[in-house]
Amino acid sequence: MKRIQTLALVLTIITATSCKQEKTEQSSEKVSEETTNMKKEKQMNVLFVLTSHDKLGDTGKKTGFWVEEFANPYYTLTDQGVNVTLATPNGGKAPIDPSSTTEDASTEATERYNNDAAAQAKINNTLVLADVNPKEYDAVFYPGGHGPLWDLATDEHSITLIETFNKQDKPIAFVCHAPAALKGVKNEDGSPLVKGKKVTGFTNSEEKAVGLTDVVPFLVEDMLKENGGIYSKGDDWSVHVLKDGNLITGQNPASSELVAEKLLEAIK
Repeated sequence: MKRIQTLALVLTIITATSCKQEKTEQSSEKVSEETTNMKKEKQMNVLFVLTSHDKLGDTGKKTGFWVEEFANPYYTLTDQGVNVTLATPNGGKAPIDPSSTTEDASTEATERYNNDAAAQAKINNTLVLADVNPKEYDAVFYPGGHGPLWDLATDEHSITLIETFNKQDKPIAFVCHAPAALKGVKNEDGSPLVKGKKVTGFTNSEEKAVGLTDVVPFLVEDMLKENGGIYSKGDDWSVHVLKDGNLITGQNPASSELVAEKLLEAIK
């Protein structure tokens, strides 16, 4: 009889231990699944909008986007796990400003880009801007170069995109000539988006220094002021970045990395 009682006790202990182990395993699996889901949820998606325009006015020269203003922000964000998608008005290959590939314009980030086949493939195969769904992205960033002065400044899809991001209070960031894309962007009340906001962008003196004051369709500094922006600038070619609410603007190529850092802080 004692032997039967002992055997029953042993079976009870084994069963209890087995159940406990099974619950522990299930709990661990659940924690692992939740951790995986959290990681998926934390991945941020940022849209880069680049120019499709490659003609520098009537000069016969080429323009496009400025490599440093793409590369610095691109790596600043992707190195932190951010997924970056590229779009242009026409889709396909985004034109590079030849002046931004010279030795004088070279930076650590541009050299990295020159050896990055995956990033180059993205530049050569951008999405068509009209096909982009703003809901899929946490923020939008516009690299500069002179190209945006001709196409993004008046592109209706770009204007609508920025207005949509702004209504959703998502970060909208621009550097150098890219604030040109804000020229026709409005608030919900119909006023210019930059009105009453602290902004910066490529300065009149910097444009004069590169000899293109009479070539470009308008000057970024003048446009931002005319639209009611509270414009400020640092010394020519120095880093100067402003954040006013969800709007982030940088003055010139040297400011592109700091713009990206502020954008990264805004989406975390």
